Amino acid sequence: MAKITLDDKEYDTDTFSQEAIASLNSLQFVRSEINKFNASIAVCKTAESAYIKALKDQITEE
Repeated sequence: MAKITLDDKEYDTDTFSQEAIASLNSLQFVRSEINKFNASIAVCKTAESAYIKALKDQITEE
């Protein structure tokens, strides 16, 4: 018996219709994609900071 919490209310997924299961699967996929994008954003922000530092170092060396 799997449970999911939405808006502080717990639901038993065993009682979901096929349509609700499909929506749940879509929601889980989208949340997974959001997590991947957030990880990519973190990597890009780290790289951006490194490039800014390198550029500042190069500019001040001249």
